[in-house]
Amino acid sequence: MEIRFLNREVSDLCLGKPALRPIPATATVAEALSLLKRSGETHVSVWICNHSSSPRKVLEISADTDDSIDECRCVGKISMVDVICFLCKQESLIDSSKALEVPIWKILPKGDSIVRHLEHNSSLLEAIDYMLEGIQNLVIPIHNYTSTNSRRKPLRKSSSLRSTHHNGVEYCWLTQEDVARFLLNAIGVFSPMPMFSIESLDIIDRDIMTVRYHDPAISALDSITLANIEQTAVAVVDNNSRLIGEISASTLAYCDEDVAAAITTLSAGDLMAYIDCGGPPEDLVGLVKMRLQEEKLGVMMELMDEEFSVSSSSSASSCSSDDESGLSRYRSGRYSFARRSEAITCYPGSSLVAVLIQALAHRANSVWVIDEDHNLVGAVTLKGILKVFRSNANARRIPEMENLSTQ
Repeated sequence: MEIRFLNREVSDLCLGKPALRPIPATATVAEALSLLKRSGETHVSVWICNHSSSPRKVLEISADTDDSIDECRCVGKISMVDVICFLCKQESLIDSSKALEVPIWKILPKGDSIVRHLEHNSSLLEAIDYMLEGIQNLVIPIHNYTSTNSRRKPLRKSSSLRSTHHNGVEYCWLTQEDVARFLLNAIGVFSPMPMFSIESLDIIDRDIMTVRYHDPAISALDSITLANIEQTAVAVVDNNSRLIGEISASTLAYCDEDVAAAITTLSAGDLMAYIDCGGPPEDLVGLVKMRLQEEKLGVMMELMDEEFSVSSSSSASSCSSDDESGLSRYRSGRYSFARRSEAITCYPGSSLVAVLIQALAHRANSVWVIDEDHNLVGAVTLKGILKVFRSNANARRIPEMENLSTQ
């Protein structure tokens, strides 16, 4: 049953998915920032097209991204987290205005790509296998389907539809969350495995990234960068390794670029308050500016002042209750979708299905595992959960194959 279910086409998960919003790999960081803010999306797809750039430039980009140049392809994705981490680097702090003019292909993760093209008729099992190898986003061509036949066939797109991409084809992408939600909707197919505890299923990842509450946030920059690549978070703990909160890539994705200044100047604990939904308290804003002056990072402060000036004008009509809360709600509307930096937790004895529901309800790619004393034990990721579903299906496939061979 599990194998038949996992052989479903990935097109079943694409129904209702919006078309990708693309940006060329040659665009600048500033242009990517503008698109992220206008679109309200957490990340946009990055594309290389051999007909839109000079051959020399395409070759240069392709060599750096390990991608083919013989066609238009999505080679990555850019998010606010990528921009923030880039602006925190020493060379960017020297002249942040110049850093904004860097082409985005230069700040994409090097080495293995985290996106991959996949045909619409590929199986869900194949999609899961790619995700277990480290692929975050699968790029799927969007087709229109007819429901008159039991075997659905792709229809030619109407000429009145404008495609966001080339040769009349639009694309969407699938994430670990999309697949996990699809599996949850058919959780009974995998019974009784979903009721087993995460401890008994051995999916608690104990190799986690942590930073102490009073440590400088900049000391966790490498961990934040890695958390963004792996779609996880950095745990903020006290001196006894008790979990206090987290610095999550999914929360940072809804912030603005001024958070780079906060990471550079604040402690990990203060950074949690700075990025918490609703915007940073005024005293932390003042503290960041004061420390930027002390460290002679005037260019970064100008960037921060510009961001606050633009954002405050767009939020002038916000309700007065925001001011009464003591929070500066200067953010754009997309920031209201951010998840609080309060950590989502479970226990070793929690069932797999309970943890899965918890993660999806909070739009979290990982859930922290703690013991009864609130000590941090590890984390359960969506990737780890998908691995369990994949292994369970494979384990049941072997007896089925043996039965068929004896008949």
